[in-house]
Amino acid sequence: MSNEELMLTPEGLDELKAELEELKTVKRKELAERLKVAISYGDLKENSEYHSAKDDQAFMETRILQLEKMLTKARVVHSSDASTVSIGSFVKLNDLEFKEIVEYRIVSPAEADAYNNKISYESPLGKELIGKVVGDTISVTAPMGVIKYEVLDIRAN
Repeated sequence: MSNEELMLTPEGLDELKAELEELKTVKRKELAERLKVAISYGDLKENSEYHSAKDDQAFMETRILQLEKMLTKARVVHSSDASTVSIGSFVKLNDLEFKEIVEYRIVSPAEADAYNNKISYESPLGKELIGKVVGDTISVTAPMGVIKYEVLDIRAN
């Protein structure tokens, strides 16, 4: 992660804080208990439960450090202007080739979740949408070719 600011929606900031709190309070205790039980099995060289718990612990501690670093660089962005697409905006698009209406929320890379239609402002589609207004047409290069969208609606959060 670079040294630049991480722009987050208010919800994204809350989610990162909640994840950090969960890891530090609940998950650390659970892993400590798993390690205690695994150690009680004896010989640590061939103790798969112990090695699994240690791997999980290393992953969790790395994630805690990532979250803490992200939160120190976080800047909350409030999308209050619905006239142009910005971070936090909900954008309704018309896929001009397939005549399909899709809606996305523009969020930070840390909040991106394709399954919930949250796309990063750093993604190809997100980059194209920032600053656009209703009626604009954009072209996005995707693995299957160029996709054209028309901006139908913009809502602030």
